[in-house]
Amino acid sequence: MTRSLTPRQQNVYDFIVKTLSELGYPPTRAEISRALGFRSPNAAEEHLRALERKGVIRVIRGTSRGIRLPQPEAEPSSADSPAETELALGLPIIGEVAAGSPILATQHIDRYCPLPADYFTPRADYLLRVRGLSMQDIGILEGDLLAVHRTERIRDGQIVVARLEDEVTVKRFHRQGHHITLAAENANFAPIKVDLRHETLEIEGVGVGVIRGGNGQALG
Repeated sequence: MTRSLTPRQQNVYDFIVKTLSELGYPPTRAEISRALGFRSPNAAEEHLRALERKGVIRVIRGTSRGIRLPQPEAEPSSADSPAETELALGLPIIGEVAAGSPILATQHIDRYCPLPADYFTPRADYLLRVRGLSMQDIGILEGDLLAVHRTERIRDGQIVVARLEDEVTVKRFHRQGHHITLAAENANFAPIKVDLRHETLEIEGVGVGVIRGGNGQALG
């Protein structure tokens, strides 16, 4: 870095670059806070504003991952990242997801759909190609594209994209204490039960819309 940053600002900047390089998308304020030991996401927000004033990042308001590196400052490894490419090409379409790798990793992106993120409410971060018939009773069918909003705030009863061990699945989310039920919308499929005290469950986002058959007919 050639610009004058405080040591803490440099730490935040380095974490943003590292996250973009490794995952293909920028961190949230909460992720920055946890990684760097801030007391709250507000502290991370203050550092982001300072970095923006110094011209080393660009902040897109109203989005949880709205952090961009200006082209002159961008690392070569992030130049073709999903977060940057999405701005020009639309929403990334995610096909098969390899075990243990980030869902927005470049190798998972089949192509881009020329729809703006704010076509859906809340905004979509990616489109996931649906496999199987476990959600057919609510109109989410094999081959459809599920629009997904990445968020850490999940409400009971929402349709989520969940990662359990090596599998990524679309199900309805229910929670009672440490116990999670991932329920299908098809009587032929048994619910998935998860005890958070013994198993790890990651939520990759909530469903905010469907594109029928991946043919561009969007359903809100």
